[in-house]
Amino acid sequence: MSFSKPNASAATRTKNRTPNDRTSASGMCSVCVDDCPGLCEIGKSAFRASENLYPQPFGTITAGADKQYPVDFSHLNIMGTAVGAVGIEADSDKAIFENVNVETRLGKDKGIKLKLPIMIPGLGSTKVAKTHWDGIAVGSAISGTALTMGENVGGMDVNSQFKNGKITHCPDIEYRVKTFQNWQQDGYGTIVLQENVEDSRLGVVEYGISKLGVQAVELKWGQGAKDIGGEVKIDNIEKARILRDRGYIVLPDPYDNTVAALFGKAFKEFERHSRVGMVTEEGFVNRVNEVRRAGAKYVFLKTGAYRPADLARAVRYCSIAGVDVLTVDGAGGGTGMSPWHMMNEWGIPTLYIASLTYNYVHKLASKGQYVPDIILAGGFAFEDDIFKAMALGAPYVKAVGMARPPLCAAHVGKLVAEQIKNNAVDKTIESYGKTMEEVFVLASRAKRLFGSDGREVPPGAIGVYSYYQRLSQGLRQLMCGARKFALEYLTRDDIVSLTREAAEVTGIKYIMEADSEAAEQILAGKEQAAAKIMVKAKPKATPKPKTGSKAKK
Repeated sequence: MSFSKPNASAATRTKNRTPNDRTSASGMCSVCVDDCPGLCEIGKSAFRASENLYPQPFGTITAGADKQYPVDFSHLNIMGTAVGAVGIEADSDKAIFENVNVETRLGKDKGIKLKLPIMIPGLGSTKVAKTHWDGIAVGSAISGTALTMGENVGGMDVNSQFKNGKITHCPDIEYRVKTFQNWQQDGYGTIVLQENVEDSRLGVVEYGISKLGVQAVELKWGQGAKDIGGEVKIDNIEKARILRDRGYIVLPDPYDNTVAALFGKAFKEFERHSRVGMVTEEGFVNRVNEVRRAGAKYVFLKTGAYRPADLARAVRYCSIAGVDVLTVDGAGGGTGMSPWHMMNEWGIPTLYIASLTYNYVHKLASKGQYVPDIILAGGFAFEDDIFKAMALGAPYVKAVGMARPPLCAAHVGKLVAEQIKNNAVDKTIESYGKTMEEVFVLASRAKRLFGSDGREVPPGAIGVYSYYQRLSQGLRQLMCGARKFALEYLTRDDIVSLTREAAEVTGIKYIMEADSEAAEQILAGKEQAAAKIMVKAKPKATPKPKTGSKAKK
């Protein structure tokens, strides 16, 4: 069988002439005929060339892989129990899901407080991110969660100002940061400013720290969607030339007269590409120290679905440098623009890389070495995903990363609000009502809690807030069923593997072998012995970081 679906996808707006008769390896129709106009990826590439590498249309969509990996998080199930309670009195009147604490803390000093263990890992210079920034930023802020402003925003803003090659003013960065900061509630949540190779050269995080009061910054090695630099498309030749002047790779060359003559005719968009980094231990540690000296209170690293040796480097280098948070992004995810086949066929899928992350981090922690807090990302969308990810990586995983789902929520919130305003509510939604308060069940609460000073909560933010509240209650319900009343009490025993293969990949017990020892004691009438077996101790605190030459050794 094939795990992939090559040569035809809604993402590339291609299809097979005979979808029920196709060659699994290539995805081509079993019979390719002379009179076919080229509906598939191969055919479309014959006249659109490299344009067909990417999901389309750019700027109005997000995309995620449709490859079905051999093992994923659906191969794990959550375990509930009928006895006891951890983190609350074992009393039926007290052990209710509303009393489950789903707050989490990040950083060496645990100074980053999140009301829900969610981080949006990085929304950068793509059009879709910019279009929905108000909804994403305000929704994250009022929900008490974290948000990363991704790569290339400073370099992409044509109104950015520079001195000696460094950014001194960027309206887009300033707007994005302040939008979050102005809606932040009671010290919960944080906005993280990310840098890639170009951002580092332009001094983006130093600008954010010194001019905008940013406390958390993130060094970026990569992401789960691709193993090359960030890409976007540019529909303006003058902007393409500005970006070329700023050092970006722009294809085709906007200064070429032949290219300029064809722009708007043969093609309508330029591609802007970023460079790949060249990671070394010394360079990484030095950069962490530089941003700390610049005033960063918290330093993150985001790495992608590279080979296991690179993940080991990320874990060890973060340990040596005392990095606060490491985000590990599994293959298959994505937001704006990544090559479609790269998104599907490259890298370590999320469940696999999450399992490796636990193994590597646990190895260092068991030796008494410092390990950063971990965020896992790569295709998560619902409360069961959060539970499974945090249990799989317990006690080191403190949150999960999500990008496409909150973007979807922001988009729907904004779109439905526009329909209500124009008195053109979709018939599938009209049954709920025709006003914001009728359609959006939490609109009144959001207005009461966050708009009491006269500010209007953006509709996209109400969408994100509502989605997050659903996740919050759903997670509480799952945790209550597992009798774990705070995230810190989740353990790897709270999930099981449904297949032997999943057990081999994750190290999580196969379902038919879970609780076997305790079950034998219960069947023998030895409840107390079974209870001792089932007791799960509270995870030990993460060791404090070692510094200096001893840490490097």
